[in-house]
Amino acid sequence: MTIELPAGDLQVINIGLESFAQDLKAQGIAVVQLDWRPPAGGDARLAAMLASLDDEDDDDD
Repeated sequence: MTIELPAGDLQVINIGLESFAQDLKAQGIAVVQLDWRPPAGGDARLAAMLASLDDEDDDDD
């Protein structure tokens, strides 16, 4: 299977390991590192509680 990439310069938004962005930069590829972390530090129970609070705000519309 061959995948063809669009022509032109590659530009990357990296969400995750910063070392991946550093490797791309070392190759001369334009990259932006996004410092993203899971909501509530990855605690599923806490994330669900926070999401339910956010859903309450939508009822006012």
